[in-house]
Formats: sequence, structure tokens, C-alpha cells
Amino acid sequence: MSDSYLFALVAIAMGGSYVGRWLHRCVVRFPPHYSLRDQLTSVWQEGDCRSCHTWESGLQHVPLIGWLIAGRCRSCNRKMDARRPVVELLTGLLLAGLYWVEIPDFGSFVVENSGLWTGRKPSGPEAIEQLWSPIVWLHLRYFLHAVLLCGLMVATVIDFELCIIPDGCTIPVMIFSVLFSFAVGQTWLAPVWFQDPSTVRIQKQIVPEAFHFILFEWDAVAFSVSHPHWHGLLVSLAGLFMGAAITWCIRAIGFLVLKKEAMGDGDVVLMALIGAVLGWQPVLIVFFLAPLAAIPFAIGMWALRRKQPGPQYFPYGPWLSLAAVILLLGWQAIWPRTTPLFDLSLIHI
Repeated sequence: MSDSYLFALVAIAMGGSYVGRWLHRCVVRFPPHYSLRDQLTSVWQEGDCRSCHTWESGLQHVPLIGWLIAGRCRSCNRKMDARRPVVELLTGLLLAGLYWVEIPDFGSFVVENSGLWTGRKPSGPEAIEQLWSPIVWLHLRYFLHAVLLCGLMVATVIDFELCIIPDGCTIPVMIFSVLFSFAVGQTWLAPVWFQDPSTVRIQKQIVPEAFHFILFEWDAVAFSVSHPHWHGLLVSLAGLFMGAAITWCIRAIGFLVLKKEAMGDGDVVLMALIGAVLGWQPVLIVFFLAPLAAIPFAIGMWALRRKQPGPQYFPYGPWLSLAAVILLLGWQAIWPRTTPLFDLSLIHI
């Protein structure tokens, strides 16, 4: 590891802790407000202290150290939230870890050394030879994923505590992701459409001729080279729609079967956000990865709370967020194993 790369990781971890401090403000300020506008303006207009809204000063602004040294409000002497240093530390570590996965070492920079390169077609923009400034667009894609992690961090902490996901931590990031994907055009992990031509030919022999129009061959990678911005927009919008649609369907089915909400509106918007950043194939993987982490936790929570009266609520947003993080950090191992599932043209309708 080169010295410049190590310095970049340390700088990102330190800067990420400052970002975590701002994210914790969002965690504190969003829940009391219902409208999206009030949530966003509260971050800038209301002070740091929950009780007297006094602004912090001096060492209190410094992540981690500020909580350890000056952990009380200078006005009302209220103790700072204990979760604040946790959010600051986790944010710094996550952003640095994501950078280490996605950006190759500067000393021997090769695009294929990125942690998102799988070496198997169809891959991401790494497979395209006509790239403009690879080191630039890799950093731009990392920036988009970092913004996603920030939104997921806020949503996770709030959902764990209150079982709600305010629009302030999802909708602004989702709108930004769609526009950013269109502007850059090379932030996608998988093309919007791909299939094995031989699979299409076999299916045409089985499927009635009236349905052959849905079994066409299209090279989206070639389209992404010629029209990178429109392809980036298609990937983002398809992911947004797929993430929202599959979560809403499960929510509706759960309501019909259980006569109560299985998933909340916030989960639907959260999955739309994840899809807008990652694309429709990755968001499906996220949807099926989340239960693997959530079920053991749910069983443990049920065992602890089964004797408590009243309805029991289980926040699912944190596990969707965790699945998205696992997908990004483990893309090289996950994508090659799931590609065959998306290589059937019938699921690209």
C-alpha cells in the first residue's frame, strides 16, 4: 500500500467522522417533524442540544473527542447522546472501508483492481474500453455510494429507535442519485439489460410466437458506450421502480394475510433509494439478502419480548441497509454467483 493511498484512507476516516457528526444531527432533528421541508430546515435552524437547542462550541465540535472531553451542553448541562460517537466512528470506518474496496491503490492504479470489478461479463463500466479519466469516474461512483451510506446510516439509527424512516434521509438522496447517475453516466454496477443470446434462441422455440416480441436481444453495454448518460438514467430509474415495487408488493401481501402492515412506507422509499443508486438487479439481491441478517435478530427480539404486553414492532429498514452495505463490500463474490439468475430474458420484461 502506497503512502499516498494510506494517507487518503486516514483522511477519509477522519473526514467521515465529521460527516457522522452531521448525520447524528439529522438523527436527532428529523423525527419530531412530519414534513420533508421541516425535517431538512431543522438541521440548520435548531441547535445541537435536544433540550434547550443551544449550539455546541469549542471542543464539542470535534468528533469522538468532543463527546469524551466536553460531553454536556454548556447551557442546560444535559449530557450528549451516547450514540453520537458511535455514529461518528461507524461513519468514518464505513466510508474509509468503502474507499479501500472501490478505489485501487494509487501506486499501481489499474481499473480492474477495483473491488467492484468481477472479471465476468456483463460487468460494470470497468469493462468499457472507451473510458474518460478512469480514476475520476471511479471516485465519482464512490462519492455516490458514500452518499447512499450516509442516508442509510441516518435511516438505520432512527428506525432502530423509533421504528420509522423519515423522508429526510431518503427522498433527497434518491433525487440526487437519479440526477447524479444521469450526469455522470458511469456509476452503474450492472447494465440495465443483458441476456445470453443462446438463451433467447432456445426460448423462442418454446414460447408461442405471439410473445416473441419480448424475447429480443439488446446489448446494453454497447448502448452505454454510445449514450452513457441515458443508460445511467435508465439504470437508476429501473432500480428505483424495482426497489419500490417489490417492497410495496410484499407490504400489500403481508397486509392481506396478516391483516397488519408487514413493512412500512419508509421501507418502500428506502428500497427505492437503494435501487436508484445500485440498479434493479442489485436491489433484488439486497431484498433477498436482508432476511438472512434479520431473521436471527428477530428471533432473539421475540424471545426477549414475548412476555411483554401490546404489539411488538420489528424495524426492517436497518437490515435492508445492512444488506446494501454487504452487497457493495462483497460485490466481487456476490455478483458472479447471481448473474445467471438475471441472464434469462423473460425476467427483463
